[in-house]
Amino acid sequence: MPGLLRGVARTAVVAGTASAVNGRVQRRQAERFAERDAHTAATREQAYADETGYQQEPAAPPAAASSEDRLAQLERLGGLLSQGVLSQEEFAAEKARILQS
Repeated sequence: MPGLLRGVARTAVVAGTASAVNGRVQRRQAERFAERDAHTAATREQAYADETGYQQEPAAPPAAASSEDRLAQLERLGGLLSQGVLSQEEFAAEKARILQS
């Protein structure tokens, strides 16, 4: 019985190692293929641009309010509330607007 258990454990270790190695190989191949595809696409776009004289402008990243921007806005809003510039109702309305954006 101990020999059988040892054999089963050894088989499990070998299978687990093989699975881990296989996963790493697949990830590396996927990265390599992605790089190759990106290079091919860039080459095709450049060839098209050279052929037609068209230059594509890079796309601008979408403007989204980051959490730091929201925090800064809320801090300014809190300062205005403490100075008495805003009423509690105005503060609550502006706070809700900032948090929803």
